[in-house]
Amino acid sequence: MQKLIKTIPLVIALTVVSGCVYKRDLPQGNYITEGMVQQLQPGMNRSQVVNVMGRPLLEAPFNANQWDYVFRLDEAYGDVQQRRVTLTFDGEQLVNVQREGDFSEDIELRPQDDIGPAVEGASPMGELPASQPEAAPETAPDAGGTLPQGGEPASTEPLEL
Repeated sequence: MQKLIKTIPLVIALTVVSGCVYKRDLPQGNYITEGMVQQLQPGMNRSQVVNVMGRPLLEAPFNANQWDYVFRLDEAYGDVQQRRVTLTFDGEQLVNVQREGDFSEDIELRPQDDIGPAVEGASPMGELPASQPEAAPETAPDAGGTLPQGGEPASTEPLEL
């Protein structure tokens, strides 16, 4: 009976807490747009490809002539979108571009600078302080000198031991 009395509140608490999970969008890999892929032309060298696409997420370990760019967006309360571009080189020259996924429109990445879900009806500006903190004074009169700034040594005089 005592176990039942302890178990029931625990089950209720876990049930209530499980409904309070905040999820975020999770982007992974190289962000790939249709415009980037359209700029790729056979005959481009590897450095030109890096200028357009960035460094590849995957370089095939047994085939240095294949680069894979993979992007996956797991939306918090939605679908998973995935794109993959495989580039094949012959020596230093790009010879083939292979696409997988939907490139018809760019994937929109939402800014993730918040710390949690927005509270309905709350203004995020209402939580900011009214004024900025004052900067430290340039001189310290009681110390008889100036305060060191970033990258400056505190004193040019040797320390006495």
